[in-house]
Amino acid sequence: METSLRFGRDSKALRIHAKEKFPIDSNTYLQVHGELDTRVGVPSYLSAVMRHFYPDFSASLGVGLQYDKWGKLRYSVRGKKSFPVTTDGLLSFNIKGQCDVDKEFKERKSRGAAEFTWSVFNFQKDQDIRVKLGYEAFAKVPYLQIRENNWTFNADVNGRWNVRYDL
Repeated sequence: METSLRFGRDSKALRIHAKEKFPIDSNTYLQVHGELDTRVGVPSYLSAVMRHFYPDFSASLGVGLQYDKWGKLRYSVRGKKSFPVTTDGLLSFNIKGQCDVDKEFKERKSRGAAEFTWSVFNFQKDQDIRVKLGYEAFAKVPYLQIRENNWTFNADVNGRWNVRYDL
């Protein structure tokens, strides 16, 4: 199980996030994750997604359910495609999208982004770094992610940010 501690400007509370992947076959797994809001002591998010990878195309597709802290059940479809920019694969261009709809199929929320990802292994001894620069197309917001081993920092030009520590 993957577990992390998360904190962001919007939440004002430490959240505990847990994720587990159950393999179905070599390219498919069921991903289940949830989040506990420590301020109120109740789950703020639960999700189950069936994800399939297409290694020959450097792509993935996921279909699942989400349940949020407001008691809303949503259906979700997501996809991602990666294009290597360098022959060593350390720099890539990714496109990704997601669409969530409510259980009545009336309310829809879409997200889509294009991003460059640069990975640097052994930046310093036992320290790997990954930098993402992207643009969220529906919200029209550029964003940045910096990941160093267990730490991840996300920020966008609207001043939103969050930090994550993987346990």
